Amino acid sequence: MSDIIKLLPDSVANQIAAGEVIQRPASVIKELVENAVDAGATEIRIYIKDAGRTLIQVVDNGCGMSPVDARMAFERHATSKITRADDLFRLHTMGFRGEALPSICAIAQVELKTRTKDAEMGTELIIKGSHVESQTPCVCDKGTSFSVRNIFYNVPVRRKFLKSDNVELSNIMREFERLALVNNRIRLSIDTGFRQLDLRPASLHQRIHDIWKNNLKMELLPVEVDTQLVKIHGFVSRPEYARRRNALQFLIVNGRNMRHPYFHKAIVSCFDGLIATDTQPCYFLKFDVDPSTIDVNIHPTKNEIKFEYESEIWPLIVAGVKASLGKNAAVPSIDFTADVVPVEPTLADQHPVRPTMDLPSDYNPFDSYRSPDSSRQQSNIRNWDKLYSQFIGERRSLAEEEAKSEVSASGLPGMEAGADEANVDNLCLQFALKYIITRTREGIMIIDQHRAHVKVIYERLMAKATMGTGISQKVMFADSISLDASLQAALTEVEAELKRLGFQLEYEEGQEWRITSVPADLDGDPRDIILRILDSVSEDSVNYGADQRPVESMLQRVALLMARGAAIRRGRRLTAPEMENLVSELFALPDPAYTPSGQKIYSILDESSIFRLLN
Repeated sequence: MSDIIKLLPDSVANQIAAGEVIQRPASVIKELVENAVDAGATEIRIYIKDAGRTLIQVVDNGCGMSPVDARMAFERHATSKITRADDLFRLHTMGFRGEALPSICAIAQVELKTRTKDAEMGTELIIKGSHVESQTPCVCDKGTSFSVRNIFYNVPVRRKFLKSDNVELSNIMREFERLALVNNRIRLSIDTGFRQLDLRPASLHQRIHDIWKNNLKMELLPVEVDTQLVKIHGFVSRPEYARRRNALQFLIVNGRNMRHPYFHKAIVSCFDGLIATDTQPCYFLKFDVDPSTIDVNIHPTKNEIKFEYESEIWPLIVAGVKASLGKNAAVPSIDFTADVVPVEPTLADQHPVRPTMDLPSDYNPFDSYRSPDSSRQQSNIRNWDKLYSQFIGERRSLAEEEAKSEVSASGLPGMEAGADEANVDNLCLQFALKYIITRTREGIMIIDQHRAHVKVIYERLMAKATMGTGISQKVMFADSISLDASLQAALTEVEAELKRLGFQLEYEEGQEWRITSVPADLDGDPRDIILRILDSVSEDSVNYGADQRPVESMLQRVALLMARGAAIRRGRRLTAPEMENLVSELFALPDPAYTPSGQKIYSILDESSIFRLLN
């Protein structure tokens, strides 16, 4: 048998590597800017055309490259950052694998102009699809200029899966924000053709405000931790500025952005009891650690980092954040000089009932404070004791009657004999404040109340949008919403769909927009719903699960996100009429079994299933 294993050509190997390293235009910007930072640049300029499809140009004033280095830089695993395996554990640079430039030139047309400080002439290199077309001397400024044209021109399948210009621009701006935050001592500018942003060197605090401006109307609290193991500095937001959507959360280690769920949990745990459970704090924290104690070589994008001492760093993070919150009076204080110990409210305090006891006509409860007569005071106390006893008795009687009525109606032991079977069939019960349980001919039906309401609202929105019967209602007091550059790009993408569904937004100034109209039957916070939609568009996902199907059009996506934002939440108690109405609306739909994204809405336990459970 002839040999069948063959060595792949470099062009094919580079395209395979490009699939991991270069996912979209934003990935090209990340790699080129990080190379410029490693080259010692103090000024980096980025130019974008057609959301990066036509042109991505990154110009820096770094050290530049010689003609030989310029040619070698595009070979796989050619790098100036490391020389042996041990160097991986002493990294002080952003790049080190030597994969980025070969991956970029494998799927695009690249033009490089570069010159070192001491050279009189620079070099120009043109590469198309890993093939070097020319290398000639040229006149250029000190530093390096990369021009990447027609990304994925030779990989049509990958190019086809690029999203719309607004979505890609949104991702580019998000990547630019991350790079600008990490490299706050470098001048960074970007020109997308529609928006220009020029950030001069500044402190971390100033750079945060330069990037987000009006979108960050909050007071930032400084965090400082200085130990031999780790140094942490940065800022967290005050608890009152926690966000439901679009929370700004950045972790940076040794000048590199990272995702670290463990450290994120440590930070968020410091806000327990200070913020609502459905909100998140904003934070901007930089970690300085010994490079030998971290491993950045576990993911092609180098955003996932392994820490050798992460369990020891956890308490340091918690201590630093809590100290910042405490120093700045961002946590509730305890008055240790108070004589009265606060008591948790009882059921009677939470649900007061007007007492029915008849008091003497001359009784005045304030007499005990005005009269020194102790016998009168004792009499008043006895009257209040009697009043309170009767009040508690009435509460208990009322609770017992409600419990009896619930047990009787549910068909459980205690149900009256001969009860109307039709009423029992239509009965709906709520379980765990998440599910509606009802009876059908097939058995017991368990319905997810949130998913059921999502389906009902989604179908209602789609019907109105399709028929053009959606009613937009003007609001008396317009809500303001702050949108950074990436969210404004996402808004451009879905603005037409929002209008079809009843939303109207007007530009105010800077990053401020006003919500002037909302759908007439909207049930929910319009700001939260709009931010949820924009986050989904910019992240290019609606958070489908592994067993869910994607939503087809942008209108369907926006309608689904609106439905999710306005639907009944799990944990909300429903009355019997509310449950019956929801169930009837659900089963009036043509396809009540699944949500628009393919999630199951209900399940039925038939008699045989129940028999197996009990036997």
